[in-house]
Amino acid sequence: MQAKINGTNIHYVEGGNPAAPSVIFIHGFPFSSDIWKSQLKALGHNYHAVAYDFRGMGESALGDGQYTIEEHVDDLIAMLDFLEIDKAILVGLSMGGYIALRALERYPERFSALALCDTQSKADDNAGKLKRAAGAKAVKKDGAAAFAAGFVEAVFTPASIKNKVPAVDFIKDIISASDPLAIAGNLIAMAARTDTTEFLADIAVPTLVLVGEEDKLIPPAVARDMHTRIKGSELHLIPDAAHMSNLENPDEFNARLLEFLATVKG
Repeated sequence: MQAKINGTNIHYVEGGNPAAPSVIFIHGFPFSSDIWKSQLKALGHNYHAVAYDFRGMGESALGDGQYTIEEHVDDLIAMLDFLEIDKAILVGLSMGGYIALRALERYPERFSALALCDTQSKADDNAGKLKRAAGAKAVKKDGAAAFAAGFVEAVFTPASIKNKVPAVDFIKDIISASDPLAIAGNLIAMAARTDTTEFLADIAVPTLVLVGEEDKLIPPAVARDMHTRIKGSELHLIPDAAHMSNLENPDEFNARLLEFLATVKG
C-alpha cells in the first residue's frame, strides 16, 4: 500500500486487528519493511501491526535523495495521522531505533511503549562521520550491489553467513535493489543525527532493549548502557545473532517482543 506522506509516496504494509493496539515497525539501514515479515506474522490478530519503508528505501519514493532523521520523524508522525493512529508502540531496529528515539523525544504523547533493537542513542563521533562519508562516496561510485556485498559481512554472524544463506541473500537483494542516492542520503542523515543519550533518563514509557549477542556494529555493551539509563527498561540479548537479530534468531526475538507487548497497555 502507498500513502502520500509529506509530498512523497511511502510504502507500508498493515496487518492484524485495526481495533487492537498499534505496533509500528521501523526497519534499519539500508533495508526495507520486508525484514519484519516474521514479526508481523507473530503478532497475529492480537495487534494492529504496521511496517513501512522510510523514504528512499524499499518501495518508497526516492524524493530528492537528501534526508535527515528529523524528516524521517516527520514522516512517521504523518503516517500515524494518515492511519488515524493516536498512540502507538514503536519498534525500531538500528537506524529505525534512531528514528524511534527522536520521535519519542519530540512527540512523547504519541507513543505508549518502545522497543529498541540493535541500536544506540549516541551520535557518531568524527571517525563515524568520516566512515559514513566514505560509504556515501563509494556507493555512488560503485553501486548498491557492491555496497551490499560488504555490508552483509558486518551485520551477520560468521555462522549465519555460512549456514543461513537465504537470509543473507535476502538482505543482499534488498540493498542491491536500492537507489545508490538513497543509500548515500541516509548515510548522511545518520552522520548528522542528534545525540539522544541525555533524553534516555526522561523516557517514561515501557521500554524493551534487544541486541544480538554477537552484534559488532552496536555491541551489547551499548545496549546495556542504554538499559541502565532508561528507568524500568528490560534488556535481552539474542543468542546466535549479530546486528540482524530479528532475522538471525526470529524465534527468540519474537518471544521476547511478545512477552514485552503483553505487559503494555496500547
